[in-house]
Amino acid sequence: MITSAKLDMSDRSSMDLIKRAQRGDRSALSALLVRHVPILRRWAHGRLPRWARAFGDTADLVQDAIVNTIKRLDQFDARGEKALQGYLRLAVQNRIRDVIRRAEVKTRAGEVTGEEPDTSQPSPLALAITAQEQERYRAALGRLKPEDQTLVVGRLELGYSYEQLALVMGKSTPDAARVALRRSLARLVEEMTRE
Repeated sequence: MITSAKLDMSDRSSMDLIKRAQRGDRSALSALLVRHVPILRRWAHGRLPRWARAFGDTADLVQDAIVNTIKRLDQFDARGEKALQGYLRLAVQNRIRDVIRRAEVKTRAGEVTGEEPDTSQPSPLALAITAQEQERYRAALGRLKPEDQTLVVGRLELGYSYEQLALVMGKSTPDAARVALRRSLARLVEEMTRE
């Protein structure tokens, strides 16, 4: 009897299952989850950058999106057969963006502040270097190879962590990015003292 009920639910449209689930039909909700969760997990797999995974796991983000959607399923307005899948994807995508933002704040500040840095003020680098020194810095930076420029700007001006530099530069580890940055900085200093 249970098998025939499952078969009956699996043949129904998603819109019909949503309406039944909104009325409290647990078997319809179960059928919806069986239908949509595997697709959502495959879609979400690997979308969270490796450097941000310490701050959240893709499987957890998918689960959060599903739980929050189920809590508000009675308010969900299904406007098409794929509406629920689209809504769940958007919810997961938003959670991924939130985790990336939190990870960037944590890695920039070294701790959780909950706030983005104030970009309306000059950076500490700009305040520390006089106009003339900044001009020398820019000229020397312009003479470096593009890879060296990216490393220097990423670390000194944008405040990237070594994990982020490794991701941006395609380095295998944060240590590899650190070593590459050290070499780039040595070349920068050499260029600055050449004048």
